[in-house]
Amino acid sequence: MKPTKRDLLKDTIKHIDISKIDAVPFIDAMRDMSFTSRDTANAADILQLMINDKDSTNWLIIAGSTSAGGCMQVYVDMLKNNMIDAIVSTGASIIDMDFFEALGYKHYKGSQFINDTFLRDNYIDRIYDTFIDEEELQACDSTVKAIADSLEPRPYSSREFIYEIGKWLSKNSVKKNSLIQTAYELNIPIFVPAFSDCSAGFGLVMHQIERMKEGKPYLTIDSVADFRELTEVKLSAKTSGLFMIGGGVPKNFAQDTVVCAECLGFDVPMHQYAVQITVADVRDGACSSSTLKEANSWGKVNTAHEQMVYAEATTVVPMIVAYAYQKGDWKKRERKNHSLIFKDGTKGSGILLSNND
Repeated sequence: MKPTKRDLLKDTIKHIDISKIDAVPFIDAMRDMSFTSRDTANAADILQLMINDKDSTNWLIIAGSTSAGGCMQVYVDMLKNNMIDAIVSTGASIIDMDFFEALGYKHYKGSQFINDTFLRDNYIDRIYDTFIDEEELQACDSTVKAIADSLEPRPYSSREFIYEIGKWLSKNSVKKNSLIQTAYELNIPIFVPAFSDCSAGFGLVMHQIERMKEGKPYLTIDSVADFRELTEVKLSAKTSGLFMIGGGVPKNFAQDTVVCAECLGFDVPMHQYAVQITVADVRDGACSSSTLKEANSWGKVNTAHEQMVYAEATTVVPMIVAYAYQKGDWKKRERKNHSLIFKDGTKGSGILLSNND
């Protein structure tokens, strides 16, 4: 007898709580080991350098599905415990996973060995061994549309639109400690440079089609504004560090802010600290957007404090961040409040216009 949809969507994914893990002895032991263990300990040390550098703006870069896989609370705790000052992410991590759960929906333990046609017949989406209810995801799409419908019809950067989502969640969320709402409340900007590539994209297409049929103006997402605003965050910082899970578009946009600033005539330092946790390979010339040493040749990343960790992120990210939490150096940091660069949440400070050629 085949399982029912209720049978399959029964056991929820539980997000790991770093406050309950003392990772210090594990990381300290790994420092004297070899291979990925030593790389992981070195990555933890670099995150500590980022946290202890009072001038460093620390960026969390998220790609992949770790938020659905149990690391969502880790990223929230990095914000709450003042380790991170800005976020660059894929749309799926922010909307399909975080906003989705903020609406009260869940991710479920599943199996990668199940028949996917059977899942489709039951309107269940699969992320490897994790399940999502497609009907709930469509409700997420519709909620994004409703938020877009309520806003002034004009171009928005992804940061600006996510700011509005955070404002909406502050009054309407079911789950109160989502990444979006936490970032909104702590003045931490979130950028999603490929914003239409997620559940929000469906909601915004529905918004635009409805408005077009009615002959009314509609909201758009301005990807150039994303790049400009990201560069403005980089320029507002004396130095910067990148803590990257995965790679791809979020990683490349964050790194490219250095080059963009130079193109505009500003003399800015490369990102001084960088950690990338990935399973991508270098042999096809990619590694999901270059190794960190390769990024140095482009003038993006300083190699003095960089570490590639070739590991599946859910196995090492909780250890690294729990180590930082237990060490407690984040208690001495002052918040950067980079969202306040954009004054009322919408407009930039004009720093990019201040450079006279």
